[in-house]
Amino acid sequence: MRKINFLYVGMSLLTISFTMFYNIKPNVENEKNTIHSLLDQWHAAAAKADHATYFGMLSADSHYIGTDATENWDKKAFDAFAKPYFEKGRAWDFKAVERNIYFSKDGKVAWFDELLDTWMKGCRGSGVLEKEGKTWKIKHYVLSMTVPNEVTDKVLPYKAQYEDAVIEKLKSGKN
Repeated sequence: MRKINFLYVGMSLLTISFTMFYNIKPNVENEKNTIHSLLDQWHAAAAKADHATYFGMLSADSHYIGTDATENWDKKAFDAFAKPYFEKGRAWDFKAVERNIYFSKDGKVAWFDELLDTWMKGCRGSGVLEKEGKTWKIKHYVLSMTVPNEVTDKVLPYKAQYEDAVIEKLKSGKN
């Protein structure tokens, strides 16, 4: 009887180990594919001015950081900013040309970076998603315009005209 119990326990542990080892990669790949699809749909929803889909993919406590130094919004403020664009029938049209996705050890948090083709030319997007039940929600998104290293010196004077005052205001605590 002991041999049967030992054999049963041994086979059970072997089965569990085998299942865990071989299911890790497919689950990560499936989750990556799910997130790629979600982010592509999110960007497409903006292009089609599908407000419900776009904002439905954001978590209730999400934050969006735009390209302007003053653009740091919670979901409600971002919705207020974006509403006029969505009401016009077309917000913005971003298409990912490159994307990297990473996961926390427990698989409940993912972060990503993406290179986007936009009306502003190349932009970088990065963000954090959290799994709420069985659904991924965007918790944090940062959109940044890229500046080629070769033209940084030419761009800085234009940025300074607008951003020096913003930076000084933030430094002084008068925001």
